[in-house]
Amino acid sequence: MGAFKSDFLRVLQERGFIHQLTDEAGLDAKLANTCTAYIGFDATADSLHVGSLLQIMLLRWFQKTGHRPIVLMGGGTTKVGDPSGKDESRQLLTNSQIDSNIASIRSVFETFLTFGDGPTDALMANNADWLDGLEYIAFLREVGRHFTINRMLSFDSVKLRLDREQPLTFLEFNYMILQAYDFVELARRHECILQLGGSDQWGNIINGIELGRRVEQFELYGVTSPLITTSSGAKMGKSAQGAVWLNTDKLPPYDYWQFWRNTEDADVGRFLKLFTEMPLDEIARIDALEGVEINDGKIVLATEATAMLHGRAAADEAAETARQTFVEGGAGDDLPTFDVPLAELEEGIAAFELFRRCGLAASGGEARRLIKGGGGRINDVPATDAMQNVSAADLGNEGHVKLSAGKKRHALIRGV
Repeated sequence: MGAFKSDFLRVLQERGFIHQLTDEAGLDAKLANTCTAYIGFDATADSLHVGSLLQIMLLRWFQKTGHRPIVLMGGGTTKVGDPSGKDESRQLLTNSQIDSNIASIRSVFETFLTFGDGPTDALMANNADWLDGLEYIAFLREVGRHFTINRMLSFDSVKLRLDREQPLTFLEFNYMILQAYDFVELARRHECILQLGGSDQWGNIINGIELGRRVEQFELYGVTSPLITTSSGAKMGKSAQGAVWLNTDKLPPYDYWQFWRNTEDADVGRFLKLFTEMPLDEIARIDALEGVEINDGKIVLATEATAMLHGRAAADEAAETARQTFVEGGAGDDLPTFDVPLAELEEGIAAFELFRRCGLAASGGEARRLIKGGGGRINDVPATDAMQNVSAADLGNEGHVKLSAGKKRHALIRGV
């Protein structure tokens, strides 16, 4: 890749967003004027998780550099299920479940993008608007004839299932055709010329570009970003406690802040480029930190990433709670809090059971091992026995019991 003239591609190159792109010179020239691009998101849950954040940031930078982003919700394709990267079929959702998920997901995009009717204002589209009304035979005649089974069988999403002898339904086999058709339909309706996505979507993007050229003589383009893993090879978007959700009702700001605070040392600079809008020279300064000083960089990353999603006030509050918890040994005001009936607490509850209930251990056995290994603390005092009673007598002046699993994970138990 050479030096780009367009602000959008230059920002993407400088910050590490680009994995592949089609006709870079042609796209760079097109982006001299206001253009429209899209990314598709299926509505398989009521929240996206942090694994989708890179794609959201792509749309945000697209808008910030003077272009119009389209968030394409897969109200239609969610009924089929994307086989990419999946060993087995997704559970099929009802129309009402899909509509509810889309409504819930929208709030996150409204945080990152500006929606409206202006030339660079974001648009949220739903592919159910055109897919639900397709006449099957007519669609196969118009679109299906441009796809060969030979080509479709070469796709990684298909080969993965076949190689592992996992079933791939005919329904899912149609997904790549529908996604290609989405690109063409958005080009028709909104003059959309660019599809963005993760590198696992490269084949689907190429399908859409070729279909647009064949049926409408459109000039369409594609850019993919790298699939993000941590330096140790772990998949982005997962934590020891499960998915790192973007919706506040699924994951509180403090837990989101903690996810970023726990970033591996080698990833701090890279993640600052991808998931914040900090200037590159400041990121370079932080990335050069060594030893214990890199922890200051992790705090900056956690606070800036949290501010992007939850706002500056919530990010600062999470940072202050962490400071009180780790530096001063206090409980902090924003730690996850779990209510326990006061009557039950007065009788006493086994320590391992409380650690399990508040999510500091996935099971009773894991909680027992945590305490036995010296990793469990109650009110900042090491727990000595998994069966020791925690009771109302352990409630501090603030009316809660503080539980800690290691140095970084904490929760409050409150009697109600």
